[in-house]
Amino acid sequence: MELNRRHEVRVARQGLDLRLALAMFAVATLGVAGFLIAGANAQGAVHSSATVSLKTTKLGAILVNSKGHTLYVFMKDKNGKSLCSGSCATYWPPEVVKAKPTAGPGVKASLLGTTKRSDGRLQVTYNHHPLYTYAGDTKAGQVNGQGSTGSGAKWWVVSATGVAITKAAASTATTTTTSHY
Repeated sequence: MELNRRHEVRVARQGLDLRLALAMFAVATLGVAGFLIAGANAQGAVHSSATVSLKTTKLGAILVNSKGHTLYVFMKDKNGKSLCSGSCATYWPPEVVKAKPTAGPGVKASLLGTTKRSDGRLQVTYNHHPLYTYAGDTKAGQVNGQGSTGSGAKWWVVSATGVAITKAAASTATTTTTSHY
């Protein structure tokens, strides 16, 4: 009888160990999946299409994406090609699309285009400048990345004519030169 009872206890413990191991595996799998999804979003969410519009901010009328988030140009980019990838693209997610972007009111459709990134995705361009958002802009219309020197060059907002607006944002002038990669 005693031997039978010990066997039942051992089987019950093994079942508990197995359930615990499966639960830990499930939690770890969900954690990894969440990390990968967050990383993909940080590298620039792919939109089936995007509309680039104008929004009036303290810097004047600037380009914004479909969600009203400020679009920036990276002065290190050359010949319409993005030089921002890896950790740079984590802080400065490229505005990526699956199809040609559309122009909102005040935006010149003839200046809109795309460029192929090193990972094969299409990034929105304006006047041949690849466009990015900034992870520090958590709300529509914020310009917290204006004048930053993250990743080795200046980041500027863009006017409707496709020119970088290089003036500092009034209320963030002391924080815009912080390096963000």
